[in-house]
Amino acid sequence: MNSDLSQFHQPVSKLFPRLKRSDWEQYALEPDQVAFFRDNGYLANIKLLDDVQVATIASELEEIKDPGHPLHGLFYEFHSNESKDPNAVLFHSLGHWRITEGFHDVLWNPAFVVVASQLLGNKAVRFWHDQLFSKPAHHGGVVAWHQDYSYWTRTTPMQHLTCWIGIDDANRENGCLCYIPGSHKWGLLDKPDLAGDMEGLDRFLTKEQKEQFANKTFIEMKKGHGSFHHPLLVHGSYENKSPRSRRAFVINVFADGTQSDSDEPLLEGVPAIGKGHKMEGQFFPLLGDPLAN
Repeated sequence: MNSDLSQFHQPVSKLFPRLKRSDWEQYALEPDQVAFFRDNGYLANIKLLDDVQVATIASELEEIKDPGHPLHGLFYEFHSNESKDPNAVLFHSLGHWRITEGFHDVLWNPAFVVVASQLLGNKAVRFWHDQLFSKPAHHGGVVAWHQDYSYWTRTTPMQHLTCWIGIDDANRENGCLCYIPGSHKWGLLDKPDLAGDMEGLDRFLTKEQKEQFANKTFIEMKKGHGSFHHPLLVHGSYENKSPRSRRAFVINVFADGTQSDSDEPLLEGVPAIGKGHKMEGQFFPLLGDPLAN
């Protein structure tokens, strides 16, 4: 399709099955998984994509990384290397759901939507924005320790959720995701530069919080698997000096009813939603509602 896919609030291909009422039970988490998320701030190793879906999305990523792509102007942000250091490359973009069918339709993937709803307290799920992170082999850069909501305070209340999904197998060697379990209970911290100093968050932490980094957990997962985390969970990822790439995409969502807390545009190129008004419309579609018929 050669158009802005944000106009379509349902899948436009057959890559993923349509969400049905029966899916809410089929894909539901067990109570102990939800309890683990509440206690630790994350839940990892949830299979979300099959091999065909991963391959399709990987192909689309390589296609849209080209700044000469005809729909390049639909990105909210596009950084061929957000770190600016050629020896620490971090490709990072937002807005690819508007450009390719796979990245668009994965938002409505039942395996994702059902779990997201559960972790948001069995609420209807609305899309916030997507992200792509690609660390090339041998010289992939870091994503600094941070909390997602520290960049999102322009929306309220805090009822958000992040899902990180691997396009490649991810492990410690190629810069997998890393969490500080329980850090979602620390409250809101200030934000560092995302692709700057890995330890940039350090200056905002107490002595006790710094000591908790001894418990950091590396989230090693096979491609097609995802990890969900709380908007205040401290997380990041180290550099990739391995001979393998580490590509991933992120789906950020919030519970339906979240409002804008700013009169400024919330994303580059997206019309402003006035402060106090509900986040909805073309760019913030409803993905699923457990109470819908």
